[in-house]
Amino acid sequence: MRRYLDHAATTPIVAVAMEAMVAELGRVGNASSLHASGRAARRVVEEARESLAESCGCHPTEVIWTSGGTEADNLFLTGAWAARTPQRNRVVVSAIEHPAVLETHAALARRGADAVILDVSSDGVAEVGQLPELLAAPTAAVSVMWVNNETGVVQPVTAAAEYARAAGAWSHADAVQALGHVPLDFATSGLDAASLSAHKIGGPVGVGALLLRRGIELSPIGFGGGQERDLRSGTLAPALVAGFAAAARWAVERQPTEAVRLADLQARIDALARRIDGANVNGAAVERSPAIVNVTFDGLRADDLLMLLDDAGIDTSTGSACTAGVSQPSDVLLAMGRSTDQASASLRFSLGHTTSSADIDRLAEVLPDAVRTARTAFGR
Repeated sequence: MRRYLDHAATTPIVAVAMEAMVAELGRVGNASSLHASGRAARRVVEEARESLAESCGCHPTEVIWTSGGTEADNLFLTGAWAARTPQRNRVVVSAIEHPAVLETHAALARRGADAVILDVSSDGVAEVGQLPELLAAPTAAVSVMWVNNETGVVQPVTAAAEYARAAGAWSHADAVQALGHVPLDFATSGLDAASLSAHKIGGPVGVGALLLRRGIELSPIGFGGGQERDLRSGTLAPALVAGFAAAARWAVERQPTEAVRLADLQARIDALARRIDGANVNGAAVERSPAIVNVTFDGLRADDLLMLLDDAGIDTSTGSACTAGVSQPSDVLLAMGRSTDQASASLRFSLGHTTSSADIDRLAEVLPDAVRTARTAFGR
């Protein structure tokens, strides 16, 4: 059987989410219609909104449905800059953000934004102490992710939010890898916005949310019927939001005990890596999500190791992005000061609700030999 260790990419849908979706898939009615069928669909959407708000520690009016985390990131950053420029033209993001944030940041720079990058430490922690200096210029928004998607390192989002508020900037965190894995309470975080995605927590692909504090007025980046606080137009999907809400409720309720279980499995992978010469766990010295382990294996290409593990029935991912078939070093690890070779030799193992002790047993059986073979292929 295959061993799935790529939950940070997507995780299998959970039964409660599937059940919630199936119950709504046959429903007829547009949630924006005024007739009885439309009102019934609207009820499903609003009950899901209330449920997700409860799971995330926010008010239901602060939940804006999106197609996923990428759209939520785009909506906040572009909407914040458009609403506040030219008076506040600066946008600050950390160097280790998801491409949904970094590429939006780069696009805003091409449109004339003063786009600034916040440094990170060698352990992968955003250097939020730099923010007072960076925010001396009038700033529209600051974005520091809650949990890094490659290393699992938990970021100081509350401190970032405090610095942003003091400077009059709006604060945001991509919280896609945080929900269900670390404690997440939007109200006490101090953030103005956070992005979520359903399929990372056992919900359906194709739905997410932007949590947006009341009183924050973004400019819309798309136009239509004015749904979702006039920010995200389009017909809402009751089945998707119901599945998302059910998955979030399930994940958040289980988070304290699941964190302990996954931390044990994470520790086993850490120990396995330490037994391999030339292997280094990235971010191991700081707080991490228990769901992610990122290891650099000196003297090989991560793609070679990934395919060897794939042949052995283990699904993992590299820390690199693949564009037009050309493998690139991990931008996250480069930002952490790793060399190009090191950033091209790293593998991510990510854990979730289906991960078992037997999965880690199998990894322990095949990883050492796979590393040796990959190093031989690399010519070490």
